[in-house]
Amino acid sequence: MSALIVPIILAGGQGTRLWPMSRSARPKQFLPLLGSHSLFQESLKRVANTRYADPIVITNNEYRFLVAEQAAEVECGLSGVLLEPVARNTSAAITAASHFAAQKFGKDAVVQIIPSDHSIVVDESYWTAVDTAAAEARTRLVTFGISPTRPETGFGYIEIGTERSAGVHEVARFTEKPALEEAQGMLASGKYLWNSGMFMFAVETFLSELEKFSPDISALTREAVDKSVVDLDFVRLDKKSFEASPSISVDYAVFEKSSLVSIVPVDFSWSDMGSWDAVWTASDKNSDDNVIVGRIGLSSTQRSLVISEKAYVAVHGLDDVVVVASEDAIFVGKLSDAQSVGHIVSGLRASPETSHLTEIHRTAYRPWGGYSSVLNGDRFQVKRLFVKPGKKLSLQKHFHRAEHWIVVSGTAEVTIDGTISMLTENQSIYLPLGCTHRLANPGKILLELIEVQTGSYLGEDDIVRIEDEFGRV
Repeated sequence: MSALIVPIILAGGQGTRLWPMSRSARPKQFLPLLGSHSLFQESLKRVANTRYADPIVITNNEYRFLVAEQAAEVECGLSGVLLEPVARNTSAAITAASHFAAQKFGKDAVVQIIPSDHSIVVDESYWTAVDTAAAEARTRLVTFGISPTRPETGFGYIEIGTERSAGVHEVARFTEKPALEEAQGMLASGKYLWNSGMFMFAVETFLSELEKFSPDISALTREAVDKSVVDLDFVRLDKKSFEASPSISVDYAVFEKSSLVSIVPVDFSWSDMGSWDAVWTASDKNSDDNVIVGRIGLSSTQRSLVISEKAYVAVHGLDDVVVVASEDAIFVGKLSDAQSVGHIVSGLRASPETSHLTEIHRTAYRPWGGYSSVLNGDRFQVKRLFVKPGKKLSLQKHFHRAEHWIVVSGTAEVTIDGTISMLTENQSIYLPLGCTHRLANPGKILLELIEVQTGSYLGEDDIVRIEDEFGRV
């Protein structure tokens, strides 16, 4: 048995309510919304404590390199990275990770379920809550309840039952997202807490309760783990088994049905960072209650959130607004109605002309670095490539396009049909259509290039990988 709490970090969500920054290719948990580190990295730093074992991360296959890179940046060791082949809500994700934890740490290991997209201020009250929950979790399923500060209709609520021990209560009932009038009554009663989505339990207790209420989820996710395949530093869950698991929340699958559920009320600072007004609430503000990030100029503006990735943004004479300018899209709306961005994203996603704005950023990140789109035209496009020191792209070829590479800074090692050339600043090279080629950065500083593509088809899927150190062949 592990004497340490085993963190299970959920990092597979594709939330879009923080559009245009958060998109399916790089969702909010991997964005540095409140400082230099992402919400996922803040979650990793939170469990870098003597109470915890190295965390298990479960994430979407598309985010595997983001997880690995961001964990390395904060020097956090991982007990495993499980890759979901498809999204199946929290019940399948948590159960698969629990089966994995049982194999690695034993069935009596206590795990803590940690969403990676929450903002939490770690103080003494946080550690008191963790220690209280850990003691209760030896024999019970524990959820953390957040003291509500407003009649929020976007959260689930939990009614507090009788006290079991100091800081621990029975759960009277769960309530799904209520209407405003009901939420106001819950807030006034003082008997309800927000459902935080954070849990703690012994794996054996959780799996036993799951067998009672959702045996199919338990069996299929166990099979997905048993038939998993190790790929580099990742564990690929079996697709057929995992895909067959019902897509429901862990609350509905177990917690709302079990008689072994306890709740620990907490009062530490918490936010699910589910909307731009939540980001404003959690951020440091100036004397006019404004939050600004980037190159911003404000005049006669109060209680607003203004963020810009690159462009200079000037705002005059407005109150209660949110302005978010990404590289290729801008959102402007009332801060107090920021939840409505979800409706905008749904509309964008439904249209072929705008669906890409919900999926990818102009800057795309890869395990070797990434690229930014600079200019697109008929039969040509221009990109900025950046390659990290010591990294290299796959050995590859294209059937429909030729490329020109111009080095802006750093040193490039270019392989074309077996011939290696070294290029430095202001030098360029031509890669003819159909050639086998590879780009590498042998230096100690970031390599930056301008890539000009020309040809009849310029899609990212026009690529044949021959060798790849990241397992993408």
